[in-house]
Amino acid sequence: MTITSPPELNPANGALPSSKGQAAPAGVPQNADPTIPASPAPASFTVKLIAAMLKSRPHVSDLIFSPGRLPQVEVDGQLVELAFSGLKRFTPDDTMAIARDLIAESQHHIKQLEQTGSTDLSYGISGVGRFRVNIFRQRGTCAIVMRAIPRSIPTFEELGLPKVIQELTHLRNGLVLMTGPTGSGKSSTLAAIIGRMNEERAIHILTIEDPIEFAHRHNKATIHQRELHMDTPTFALALRAALRQAPKVILVGEMRDRETIEVALEASETGHLVLSTLHTIDASKTVERIVGVFPLGEQQNIRVRLAKAFRFIVSQRLLPRKGGQGRIAALEVLKATVRTREYVEKGESEGKTLLDAMRDGSQEGMQHFDAEIERMIREGAIDFEKGMTYATNAGNLRLQLADYLDETRPGRKFREHETEIEIER
Repeated sequence: MTITSPPELNPANGALPSSKGQAAPAGVPQNADPTIPASPAPASFTVKLIAAMLKSRPHVSDLIFSPGRLPQVEVDGQLVELAFSGLKRFTPDDTMAIARDLIAESQHHIKQLEQTGSTDLSYGISGVGRFRVNIFRQRGTCAIVMRAIPRSIPTFEELGLPKVIQELTHLRNGLVLMTGPTGSGKSSTLAAIIGRMNEERAIHILTIEDPIEFAHRHNKATIHQRELHMDTPTFALALRAALRQAPKVILVGEMRDRETIEVALEASETGHLVLSTLHTIDASKTVERIVGVFPLGEQQNIRVRLAKAFRFIVSQRLLPRKGGQGRIAALEVLKATVRTREYVEKGESEGKTLLDAMRDGSQEGMQHFDAEIERMIREGAIDFEKGMTYATNAGNLRLQLADYLDETRPGRKFREHETEIEIER
């Protein structure tokens, strides 16, 4: 199955034709939908290729263009190489041509790629989708990763978020941090929170992102979205300006540096609700990262301010579902209480850790990773061995699941049957 009127490829080298003025790509995977939505711009190879890749499999999360490879998509955490009719493996010139199409005339991104070796941008195709794009140099060539952004704002129900997350939508001030590794679903969870606020509260919401991912429409709330390098040069400058723009809620895409953290704390202390992300693995590492950004002489003051300002620290990991049917989010939730504020302010010690507080705080809506992973294993949502690889303390979790392992151990039913026979005799 191919797209109508594909351009011819040179069979000798498989090079991509120039994207300018081309009507369609060389072809699509055999199981792809042949219907390619129209682009607002003149049809190009890159636009049609991206559309075909996105339709090649359900639940595509990333598109990857790499020299020496055919186009690849990531599905449920696994890379799948797509065989396009008439298209050979990309050459360095091919991936550079695609990069030029994605960057278009943006001088900032061209300059950033030349000077730093990588650049982030957003890219959209009307009727197809939006993407968060990273273009980077490696071994002297250009490679591209495109994260597919869902076309609709995700809901709490679709993401399977715990009920305690709903409390975030009613907060009036303070700091809420969403943490986790890249690709763990932080942006989707924050989009669901903003989406719920948009439905329920008549407030001004301001987002500062790099780049903008989920495009929110005005609903009950009024939402303004600013993109780094297009609408503002830095997070810190946009945050300082936000204090004069009368928002009730400010979403900062990422707290990357000391200045951004300082201004975010200031905003949360002056009556704003600030939502942001960090690439940390759990609540304890999040506190350490924030405090560690500051000089030693300032760290205790930052601990005091953070203890008063934070409302929630939510950490997230995506685990593969049993049987390969997608992925499921495991969330760790730290909530501001007298106890947790004390641990943040004074630091953790033996028997007084944030993990201890989360273990004891289920009545207040808190939860920790290993308990969530244990629940998922017992419910059959994830495999035992996979769950162990995502656990914070795999040894302790294995002990907690000893009874589960005994019940599911191969041969157990046979031994029980033998025992029953002996009793009957």
